[in-house]
Amino acid sequence: MTTHWILGPGAIGRLLAHSLAPFAEVALIGRRDLPAQQRLMTPEGEARTQRLSSLTAGQLAVDAPEPPALVHITTKAMSAEAALESVADSLSPITPLVLWQNGFLAQPRITQAWPGPVLCATTTEGAYLTGDDGVVHAGRGHTFLGDLNNHHGALAEELAQALTQAGLAATKVSDIRQRLWQKLAVNAAINPLVALNSVRNGELRGEAYAGRMVAVVNEVAAIMLAEGIAPPNDGNGEDEWLALVWQVVENTANNKASMLQDVEAKRPTERGAILGPLIESAQRHGLACEVLQALDNELAEVEASF
Repeated sequence: MTTHWILGPGAIGRLLAHSLAPFAEVALIGRRDLPAQQRLMTPEGEARTQRLSSLTAGQLAVDAPEPPALVHITTKAMSAEAALESVADSLSPITPLVLWQNGFLAQPRITQAWPGPVLCATTTEGAYLTGDDGVVHAGRGHTFLGDLNNHHGALAEELAQALTQAGLAATKVSDIRQRLWQKLAVNAAINPLVALNSVRNGELRGEAYAGRMVAVVNEVAAIMLAEGIAPPNDGNGEDEWLALVWQVVENTANNKASMLQDVEAKRPTERGAILGPLIESAQRHGLACEVLQALDNELAEVEASF
């Protein structure tokens, strides 16, 4: 039976664990113990309870379970490398990793540093926690899997099939870098503004925010062109990026974005993984990024107040 370690038992981590547990050996690994009995509420309103193995990184060194066939890193982007380092001594260096982070910060760094295969996942599955023992699968989505160098297609296909069997629709793709950057563009246009203004996604359609969002997309579109990232839907230029962002705003109008949740909980945001790569790219290509830089500065001030 395939063994999956899930490093970071947040919402996506626990959703993965609940989904995979009937088909594979699963261990949730975090900074503290969690109750063994874990609850899942499905999108259809069905409550499920199952026993999930939960360990801390410290416990691994003393009493490690069976070596994993895959390690899923589901922490926040800025914690991914430290989380991997905390368990690296318990892993074979050729163990495949699966990165589930937002942005484009951890993915290239870990791909370059880890000797074994590194897959990247981008997902639209919706989930949120309800305490130490509960997770709600708020909405079904789709997960795309691939690696940045297109060397591990067979592994990505195998995992896509396993996730699909577990009820999380997934597809292996050869353009995961493109998909990660497209999601980065959308996150940069939406997350900082909702976090700074304490609004849900749909409120960005209002006069108070729409103009600034368009200004963000203008800068992002130029960066994407310089990075060789094609606009969505085989479109051409800035209008297609703006159409994509407005569509996501419409589809997620009632969502409370993860960056807003972080600000409300007074914890660090993923600004470094979302805005950081865009600002770095703009500076490298000699492009304007005043709007993006201003958002990053404002978020830094908010975080400093925690």
